Amino acid sequence: MTDVAAGAVPLVDVWRGDLLESRHLGHAVICDARGVVEAWGNPGAVIYPRSSCKMIQALPLLESGAGAALPARRLALACASHNGAAIHVDAVRDWLADMGLGEEDLRCGTQVPDDPEEHKRLLCTGDAACQVHNNCSGKHSGFLMLNKHLGGGPEYTEPGHPVQKAVKAAFEEVTGEDSPGYGIDGCSAPNFATSVGGLARAMARFATANGSDARSRAMVALREGMVAHPEMVAGEGRACTELMRVMDGVAVKTGAEAVFVAILPKQGLGVALKVLDGGTRASEAAITALLSRLGALDPAHPMAMKRLGDPLRSRRGILAGAVKLAPGFC
Repeated sequence: MTDVAAGAVPLVDVWRGDLLESRHLGHAVICDARGVVEAWGNPGAVIYPRSSCKMIQALPLLESGAGAALPARRLALACASHNGAAIHVDAVRDWLADMGLGEEDLRCGTQVPDDPEEHKRLLCTGDAACQVHNNCSGKHSGFLMLNKHLGGGPEYTEPGHPVQKAVKAAFEEVTGEDSPGYGIDGCSAPNFATSVGGLARAMARFATANGSDARSRAMVALREGMVAHPEMVAGEGRACTELMRVMDGVAVKTGAEAVFVAILPKQGLGVALKVLDGGTRASEAAITALLSRLGALDPAHPMAMKRLGDPLRSRRGILAGAVKLAPGFC
């Protein structure tokens, strides 16, 4: 695999007073149906998309027909990196129960929920966190549904399992690239590598899907499910949820280690970016800038300003600095 740092450019700067305190380098790509429209850094830089590609991982669930009757809320959950709030864990439990399965059938691992209320409830009641609290439990519920359809064994996260073979095939087809390999994600599933440009190309295919065939119908259903239920995709206070709520039909999805993607159906564009140092602060600022540049997000909206525009202040409210775009980006 190529060195992800090769060709990286400054994307986001952090200023404290008149001193440049931090600089975040990375790659960002905008694609349309024909290919790269604009890029900063190296579109060929190979990355793990992490959770930003959950829409791709969910494609076989719908294309196979296994998830044909799923409501939009569960489609959003299949694409989610959720907070483990009550709305998320209850929805996962219900989905599993409808399949005749339980928490023990998941293979994502236990995770303490990020949602403050659910975390507090566990502490106060003495209940233990479990696999349904895992931010990827919705994706894994989709894997289990596909697995029931395929008749595979219980270890559906193994790279050679029919579920993951189907995911890899879809992944390579929509990115337009043979994946050079995979890493094991935090939820134990393989995460297939691709270039930043390939990931943006896949998002452009989601954006331009029109329902003309099984894949296109699956893409439309997944992107519309995310837009209809942004609260299921992430949760309160999270960038994915807050930004989708204030845009018109645009789906966005973060991934670990500062990957971010966007699907813009009205513009027919897909966006992907990767910040080298893995900083969420920078990836959220960069995606906000790109969405604003493309006319999908009002840069003056409080949810945009929260990521890029609001001044940095001390804990007493004294002006301290700012997060700004690096010269030459956007």
